Amino acid sequence: MKNQNIACFGYGKTTRAIAKRFGPCTFFDDKFTLPSIDEEGNFLKPIDEFDTRLFTHEIPSPGFPPSHILIQQSQHLISEYDFFADKMLFSIWISGTNGKTTTTQMIEHLLSDKKAISGGNIGTPLANMSTEAPIWILETSSFSMHYNHTARPNIYALLPVTPDHVSWHGSMQAYYDAKLKPLSMMKEGEVIILPKMFADTPTNGFKIIYEDEKDLAAYFGFDPSKIKFKGAFLMDAMIAMGIDKILYDRCDYDRINAFILDPHRQEEFRDSRNRLWINDSKATNIDATLAALRTYRDYPILLILGGDDKGVALEELFTPLKKYDVNVYAIGSNALRLEALCNQHNIPCSLCHTIDIAVDQISKKHTRHTIAMLSPAAASLDQFTSYAQRGNLFRELAKATK
Repeated sequence: MKNQNIACFGYGKTTRAIAKRFGPCTFFDDKFTLPSIDEEGNFLKPIDEFDTRLFTHEIPSPGFPPSHILIQQSQHLISEYDFFADKMLFSIWISGTNGKTTTTQMIEHLLSDKKAISGGNIGTPLANMSTEAPIWILETSSFSMHYNHTARPNIYALLPVTPDHVSWHGSMQAYYDAKLKPLSMMKEGEVIILPKMFADTPTNGFKIIYEDEKDLAAYFGFDPSKIKFKGAFLMDAMIAMGIDKILYDRCDYDRINAFILDPHRQEEFRDSRNRLWINDSKATNIDATLAALRTYRDYPILLILGGDDKGVALEELFTPLKKYDVNVYAIGSNALRLEALCNQHNIPCSLCHTIDIAVDQISKKHTRHTIAMLSPAAASLDQFTSYAQRGNLFRELAKATK
């Protein structure tokens, strides 16, 4: 692939890794106002200088929407996955609305003795992944799969799919179509772990259909009582164990139980008064928040909601929310919208706007018999640089309460 004329859309981690391996390349990014050259010899140009006739490959960064003018003008568009399709080893793709990162990490943990490595959305671009590794485990977003036409997994695990990224894809059906695209390319003998709602999707692969953890336990013969994880993490663990079972016919409860979860996903901690707080800042959509609520459904919950909801219809949150003993503390750019929906559904709500005010108000009601939880069902970029910054501040403020 050397000496090809490669255009990269977006000056990000994925495209810069490609340029480092196959470049120099020409980058087009909304942030560039004048042409320049970076320290590695790549050309950096404003988007109005793009001319598709000059390139043989045009590779978008994950997240470049189909509506972007660069995508619209491209005649040689190729996804990162398709670009590396001929170099891709035996691969396991993990997708879904929530739990992709945790499930990918769990699979890598279980298959570490087989020298499997992870990448994709989880942090390592395909350009930086070793071709010496026998198995690639790829966290794969709908953004990546939208532009795929040839690359496919050998095992595809699709976690539950709920409304997300609707504005990017244009509709829920387009979001579903992106998630299901690998099925049309998979071959006989390749395996798909698939939610029941998509059971009728055509494919030549072998489908393992599930609706919940009980279905996975029954199919693979797992004993859930021997797995330490609960709630959504139990499903993540069972899918990871299912893939280990498919490949190596083994079931290692001690090994999966040794896995340590990342921060900001139902992360429990206590303050100086021994009150329980839950940092679930990574819950950036409705389904993630509902999963957290199910985990703690037996307790009164003081719940911080809000942020950038990306235009998702929030009724899918508020209808089930009425089943819980919950008080909402609304923050972020959609705080007023949340307050109105709480009033409509007769759910107690405090309009806080910012996380410091929410923590202060919660602390006045929080006891050893309640749960105080940040599970915002929204992205963080309206007020923070990342969900991690949001979670760290929440933890800091909560631990400082008296």
